[in-house]
Amino acid sequence: MTPRRNISSGSKWEPLLGYSRAVVAGNTVYVSGTVGAGADGSIPDGAYAQTVRALEIIRDALAQAGADMTNVVRTRLFLADMGDFEVVAKAHGEVFGDIRPATTIVEVSKLVDTAFLVEVEALAVL
Repeated sequence: MTPRRNISSGSKWEPLLGYSRAVVAGNTVYVSGTVGAGADGSIPDGAYAQTVRALEIIRDALAQAGADMTNVVRTRLFLADMGDFEVVAKAHGEVFGDIRPATTIVEVSKLVDTAFLVEVEALAVL
């Protein structure tokens, strides 16, 4: 098996659910689905702000893995309401601009908490 390294964001959920914010395996960084909660547990208002916050958390996990947003080759965005597509796409586009990872956006019936409007996961190559 390829050596792996687990990256933690310090979330109380990581040990409870038995997952890592990100896992580095070989030259690949797998970033778990990430909602836009603040470090204090607060939830920003609106899908745009939640997407921005989720991408900040992903950026921080990538940095711990020795990567940055330019290493991202794939994102997946899960929306509680496809009506938020434009603002979520705007936030994603502001971060990824010319990087342009392969991306999937789908509507789901519910996220882990009804206050969350978007969840983002990412795949990066070192």
